[in-house]
Parts: sequence; C-alpha cells; structure tokens
Amino acid sequence: MKDIKLEDRLIFALDVPEVDQAKALVDLLDDSVSFYKIGMELLMTGQYFELMDWLIAKDKKVFVDLKFFDVPETVGRTIKRLSQTGATFATIHGNQGLMEKAAENKGNLKILAVTALTSLDRGDLDDLGFKCEVQELVVSRAKRAFEAGCDGVVSSGLELPLLREFVDNKLIAVTPGIRPVANDDDQKRVVDVATAFKSGSDYIVVGRPIKNATDPYAAASNIQAIIKSCF
Repeated sequence: MKDIKLEDRLIFALDVPEVDQAKALVDLLDDSVSFYKIGMELLMTGQYFELMDWLIAKDKKVFVDLKFFDVPETVGRTIKRLSQTGATFATIHGNQGLMEKAAENKGNLKILAVTALTSLDRGDLDDLGFKCEVQELVVSRAKRAFEAGCDGVVSSGLELPLLREFVDNKLIAVTPGIRPVANDDDQKRVVDVATAFKSGSDYIVVGRPIKNATDPYAAASNIQAIIKSCF
C-alpha cells in the first residue's frame, strides 16, 4: 500500500473557462475535495499560476495537467521551473527522451506520463498509426515511464489490471474518465469509482459528475465515501 491519504485519492478536474468560476467551485466543495487538477483551458486566462498559488495557500494539492510535449531539453527546463511552484503532479507525453529529461529535473514534483488518452478508442489509435491493442500500448508506455524515472502514469481503469500485472507497483496510477453513472459524453474508455480502485488505481480524476451535479458538495462527498469503502 502506498502512503496516500484517503481524501487525496479524489482529484477534482477544475475544467472551467474562468478563474472566478474555479475559485467558486473550490469554495463550494470546501472539505469534500483536497486535490485539484487544472488544465489548458484555465491556462488561457493568464491567471493560471495565481490560481495555483491560491489553491496551495488554501492547503490544497495541485495537479498541473498541461501534458508537456516538446524537445527533451525544453521539457526538462520547464519541469525544473514548475518544480519550484509547490505543485504535486504534472503530466508529460510518454516519449523516451522527454520522460528522462523530465525525471532528471523534477525535484519534489511527481511526473505522470500519459499512456493513451481516455477519449481515444481503437479507431483513433488506428488513425494515429498504432497497430497494437490499447492495452499493449498502455503497458509498454508504463514500463518505459517507470524505467525513465517517472513517478506514475495516467491510465484508463480498463487497462489497470494488466498494468498492475506487468509494471512495478511503485508506479502511481492516476485514472481519469471516472463515471459514477451511465456515460454519454466524449470519454470512451471509462469505469466507475469502485472498479478503478479495485483494479489498482491510486487516484481518480472526476470532473463533470461533480461539477454538473445538483449538489456538487454532496456528489464529491459521496465519491469520498465510496473510496473509503474500497480501503
């Protein structure tokens, strides 16, 4: 078992267009969420790092989900700067040289390599030129990420059992595409909360099922209760 606080295992995706909306959601969710993911949409506000500082000042953990992808040296320098901000997680794409440079410069920041986005299905991977099955791609990238010095991967819950079978359990697995109920949006490879953790996830990322709930605080609290029941 990894030393992870139960309440930190739920990461809420702050996928809103404006910082004021993000702060209002954080205030609304109060003690039901302690870990927040902030991505590209909020980056475009120009207040991304101000929001990060605000969250950290409120004793919240921050997951910087910008999926860095550039030449290795540039990513390495970017990660070095980011490691000084107090963020907990950051995502990068799973290319070998890029992962190695990120790992060299991470400091206390934990680096997560993206395996295969949960919005992709078999047809999408064919279009991208990946002839292997999704599961094979995820396991291969997870192995390489661990060997490169990354702390973890972002992986759909559907691939987690195979990942846990073939990759060192020290590797952190963060699972997006969590849907407590039936799914009809753009996420194609999804699982529910309990299945994710039973399959070997360490953290789950939840956005719309909390944000769009009639009572977001109650929705997040309910997910926290399910998480506690899994451990």
